[in-house]
Amino acid sequence: MVSNKGLGKGLGALFPGAQADEEDVTNEISLDELRPNPYQPRKNFDTKALEDLISSIKEHGVVQPLVVRKSIRGYEIVAGERRFRAAKEAGLEQVPVVVRDFSDEQMMEIALIENLQREDLNPIEIAQAYQKLMQHFSITQEELSVRVGKSRPHVTNYLRLLQLPQKIQEDVSRGTLTMGHARALRGVQDHDLQLKLAKKVVKEQASVRQLEEWIQQMNQSKRKKQKKKSDAANLELKRYEEVLQETFSTPVRIRHGQKKGRIEFEYYSEKELERLIEIFQHSFAD
Repeated sequence: MVSNKGLGKGLGALFPGAQADEEDVTNEISLDELRPNPYQPRKNFDTKALEDLISSIKEHGVVQPLVVRKSIRGYEIVAGERRFRAAKEAGLEQVPVVVRDFSDEQMMEIALIENLQREDLNPIEIAQAYQKLMQHFSITQEELSVRVGKSRPHVTNYLRLLQLPQKIQEDVSRGTLTMGHARALRGVQDHDLQLKLAKKVVKEQASVRQLEEWIQQMNQSKRKKQKKKSDAANLELKRYEEVLQETFSTPVRIRHGQKKGRIEFEYYSEKELERLIEIFQHSFAD
């Protein structure tokens, strides 16, 4: 797991009004009237952290008011679901709240951003949250980086993790592969090779540095093979040139490309050109 201590800014700074301020008017609302944010993607809460919060609430009460919005039946929690759950477990009947007016779209955005404030998120969960924000609100990576208070390269690096094979994403989620391993594997184009390297890393508990060395060695080996292949092809072209030069008694150059090429015949006089044309005509006539 990675430590994700905020996003450089608190939820209140990223989304004004999503947290209660000291000057806000608070109301005591029955827990029975409160409902979780329907757009909250987070379903599981850290048991230990929740137990610590329950103990704190039993001793000091709910210090920070929840932010809610009025709904058809009671209120929906905008921010503070952990406090709501802990208060319930602590045996409270009411909690302090600040009522605000938010649209469904704002509720969804707040839920996603609040989810990103968690400290126990793994890199894939962060990447998925970024992707959801971009998809739901049709924003660019640049706009997202501003919204979550992170740099553009940071956002890009996380989103690129979602291009890795599913098996590797699962390893990153479990922590058997780190963010560093994942970034190194992103530099390998072949998915099958990515999977083989990931399996080797997990099996040998290799460091990011070791993985980078493996990839570097593979790239060097690949370049050597390509050079050897290229040298062999050049030798073959040279042989063809020699055959043509011997046949036409003039210098010949073969220019070979990936999809097409050309053959160049040199001549030094009009008479030499006429000789070559005559040879071509005879060749085609035969």
